[in-house]
Amino acid sequence: MANHQDETRAAYDGVVELYASLFADRLETQPFARAMIGTFAELVRATGNLRAADVGCGPGHLTAMLHALGLNAFGLDLSPGMVDHARRAHPALRFQEARMESLPIEDGALGGVLAHYSMIHTPPGELPELLAEQVRVLAPGGLLLMSFFGTDGPQPVRFDHKVTPAYSWPADRLAGLLADTGLVPFARLLHDPGSERGFLDAHLLARRS
Repeated sequence: MANHQDETRAAYDGVVELYASLFADRLETQPFARAMIGTFAELVRATGNLRAADVGCGPGHLTAMLHALGLNAFGLDLSPGMVDHARRAHPALRFQEARMESLPIEDGALGGVLAHYSMIHTPPGELPELLAEQVRVLAPGGLLLMSFFGTDGPQPVRFDHKVTPAYSWPADRLAGLLADTGLVPFARLLHDPGSERGFLDAHLLARRS
């Protein structure tokens, strides 16, 4: 996993400003993603534990959105360049460099984890370890919102993402992985973003049992 993570970190470090210019305001044109993040924040607030991690936060725009929605949100990212950008863009919020398979968070501490397209570069065989780490940091009843590229086929599909290679997933298969880690998937949204790659935008909400 170390080699894969090092390659992903270097790739994102090389496109920080371009990535931020393309994606920091992208949710303004993505009503489905906004709705799912809003629902996630509402459900996390209902748990009474407002502490939430934006895992793979990139330039920090979704961390700021979660904060605006009433959560005590902080951002974590593999890329030191992204963390530096997020700190400059949102100086009132906390951002930290971290690996997704080893989060600097105590067991059962969080009411929510947002993973917005942040696990798409993880090879399928390594994904269960990352999901188990998200479960570790969630309190019982805590929520995970995972967004990813969906495919209709039976297997994950590797493709050439513009930054570094990535994978799309069948929603049922990914929901099964979440269930295997002790999460209870209870809502999903799949929609066609008109992507030239032909993948669906997909969002899964799950609760720690």
